Amino acid sequence: MTELAKVTVFYDGQCPLCVREMRHLQTLDHAERLHLVDIKQPQFNQQFPDIDAKQADRILTGINTDGRTIYGLDVTYAAWHAVGRGYWIAPLRWPGVRWFSDRVYLLFARHRARISRWVMGRSDCDSCRL
Repeated sequence: MTELAKVTVFYDGQCPLCVREMRHLQTLDHAERLHLVDIKQPQFNQQFPDIDAKQADRILTGINTDGRTIYGLDVTYAAWHAVGRGYWIAPLRWPGVRWFSDRVYLLFARHRARISRWVMGRSDCDSCRL
């Protein structure tokens, strides 16, 4: 039996909201289809030289099951789909909705520290590792 391809998600391990979502995804990942990588880990650039950590800090970056680099809500959809819950995110990828949801995501990504402070009471965390 061949191993299923994993979806790799490069996330900000110092963002409380990002870590919270990755933890939730981990609890749903019974088939171990996700590979979650903290872009703030010390050896990130050596381990993933093809991924620009600064860009991945601006917009969620991932690698889908085909090995193609994907960004933003496409990563979110791929991750949730990998754990069997893609239907939660699917409407955000529908034509007509996609353009709007991508812009809202970019706004969220740009202001995620402020949003984290508002939602979780802190904008960053050094001990939020998975």
